[in-house]
Amino acid sequence: MLRKSVAKLPDYVSDSTPERLAKAAGLAKLTRLSFNENPVGTSPKVKEALANWAFSQGRNYPDPDALPLRTAVAERLHVNPDQLLFSSGLDEMIALICRTFLEVGDESLQPWPTYPEYQLQAAIAGATTVNAAVRPATGLIDLDDLAAHITAKTKVIWLCNPNNPTGTYLPISQIAQFMKRVPADVLVVVDEAYIDFVADVPNPSALSLVTQFNNLLVMRTFSKLYGLANFRVGFSIVPQRVIAKMQNVRLPYNISGISQTAALAAWQDQAFTQTVKQQLLTARQQWSAFFEANHIQHYASQTNFMLYQVADPQALGAFLKQHGYLVRDSMVPGWIRQSFGTPAQDAEMRQLLLTFPKTDTEVPN
Repeated sequence: MLRKSVAKLPDYVSDSTPERLAKAAGLAKLTRLSFNENPVGTSPKVKEALANWAFSQGRNYPDPDALPLRTAVAERLHVNPDQLLFSSGLDEMIALICRTFLEVGDESLQPWPTYPEYQLQAAIAGATTVNAAVRPATGLIDLDDLAAHITAKTKVIWLCNPNNPTGTYLPISQIAQFMKRVPADVLVVVDEAYIDFVADVPNPSALSLVTQFNNLLVMRTFSKLYGLANFRVGFSIVPQRVIAKMQNVRLPYNISGISQTAALAAWQDQAFTQTVKQQLLTARQQWSAFFEANHIQHYASQTNFMLYQVADPQALGAFLKQHGYLVRDSMVPGWIRQSFGTPAQDAEMRQLLLTFPKTDTEVPN
């Protein structure tokens, strides 16, 4: 009855809400620092836009082209609006890419560790995922090793930049050199979910390479900097030669009208997003200084989270949960991935890490 590729999948276990988890644990509240969510919140302009959204529109199907949002995004990013593809978050985009380009017998190539949804959706499509290396000392994706793993079966290559969960960033010049080593019939997907948090790098996005390589697809999301994770809006800049086929595969009304309205309002309030970015950059500097001062091994992050090494991630995760904080303790063996919270939350988290036995957070010599 089931497709073989689906029958082999492990059972899905959903992440519960902080409210339900807190209730189950007998806690007054739980702060989720495990999803890389925006601790500042959503632009007030979004609330205004939604208040003015005509409720009567709820009976109508949404704009399948997301035209006002498409126009605004294309103008700011200086891209061809006809190459923009919108999706219900980037998870749907990843699924769409796999449905369009992968089939049984194909290979999907990625560094590891990286965002696990690439592998899941490739498996559903019946493809095999091949893992290349991430350099242990720096957390950087090893592009030489990635290129060495390209075979005749490779159809899609995933590059999360900055990478999740390591938080590390590859310069665009290195990605450009890598692209020259990739066969023209292999799609390279650069996932820029966290690109808005990159600091001190002029023009950090791979968008500048789109006109040079017609096998490059760049993904963006409104879930992180713009604080619209609940609204589920993502988009990609897609090679001209395949955009029509991807539109054929995409569900025609995948972005609700209210989500399009929220995304447009957030996109237009750049003053708010710059405030959010500055707060999170300050948090990143404070966390880096804390890890350095306490000799805790960590990777140089260009995101709104950090990955750091501990002796027992599960024990530390349980300790932090008892004190009202959720972190991701299972993505990389021996490491914790932790999002930045509000200044008060981050200060309390640092005190908790100092309270936890030091041998459990310090890297042995």
